[in-house]
Amino acid sequence: MNPSVTQKERIVSLDIIRGLALFGILFINVAAYQVIVEGGPMPDFSGINGIIDKLIDIFIEKKFFSIFSFLFGVGFYIFASRAEARGDKPRWRFARRLLALLLIGIVHIFVFWGSILAIYAVIGFLLIPFYNAKVSTISKWLFAFITVHILSILGQIFMPNQGAFSTVFGFLGNDAVTIFIMFLTGFLVAKADWISHVSKYTKQIKWIQFVTFPLFVGISLWIWFAAQGEDQNLQFIIGLGVIPTTYFYLTCLFVILENKKIAKLLKPIGRVGQMAFTNYLAQSFIGLAIMSLMGLEVVSPSDVVIIAILTFVIQIIFSVIWFKFFKMGPFEKLWRFMTYGRKAVSNK
Repeated sequence: MNPSVTQKERIVSLDIIRGLALFGILFINVAAYQVIVEGGPMPDFSGINGIIDKLIDIFIEKKFFSIFSFLFGVGFYIFASRAEARGDKPRWRFARRLLALLLIGIVHIFVFWGSILAIYAVIGFLLIPFYNAKVSTISKWLFAFITVHILSILGQIFMPNQGAFSTVFGFLGNDAVTIFIMFLTGFLVAKADWISHVSKYTKQIKWIQFVTFPLFVGISLWIWFAAQGEDQNLQFIIGLGVIPTTYFYLTCLFVILENKKIAKLLKPIGRVGQMAFTNYLAQSFIGLAIMSLMGLEVVSPSDVVIIAILTFVIQIIFSVIWFKFFKMGPFEKLWRFMTYGRKAVSNK
């Protein structure tokens, strides 16, 4: 493994991962850009489309949103710690940032019903009490949350229709809890300073990979056969694999991006991640425009792949050009202004 990269390069690595997360999110969101009307045409899930759909379930469904959630947690620590270093009130400033995100997210829902921004803002408030907690304390809380969450999903699979227990399982095993777990994971990793010293934690990273890889393989096979058999518990099984798969993906990405040549090669993707807020908001508009040009009434899994790739290529080109003239994306600038007011820096 190469020596640990500098802090500046490490932020570039975070941007690359964020860009890749946006690409993965496209494979989920594209199909939701057009609402399927009952009695209308339905997507084709036969042949190659069925295989693509299953592969998306295994490798992408919920995992890339979780990577995005992890990075949100990392961002919380970086944002709050820098605010504190400036003599600002970190928790109050972050609360204001979340309120701004909530407002933008509510507006975005009217454009794309599947927008995650408002949910992120609400769940983000749960991170604030952990800001001054010790790394060891956060680790214990995180382990407890993961254990309860996994047991709740297993309860939904193997103990359905258990009255009050089913209600509890549904509450503790839902996607909102997954998002918070990944928020807290990202915050913990950033606070423990893993982000800028990846090579220093090689043993811990290998241990995480040793534990999560067999879980990833096992649950992936389970998802494949559950999808083949149209198992009614498919979504629960997918949910069961989200945390181990996301941890495995993240550890692999951080190790790979320690290689400066690879990081440099992927820098254009990092530009997409550098203005992730703007690109996330823009994806629905670009995707719908491509669908319109393709004349699609419904979107099959193979269409999803084509539209996702085209959308992301457009965003790479746009982002690379944008940063030749500006320091931040347009919605990043808006969000910054809503967070700091007139103290926000110029975009040029």
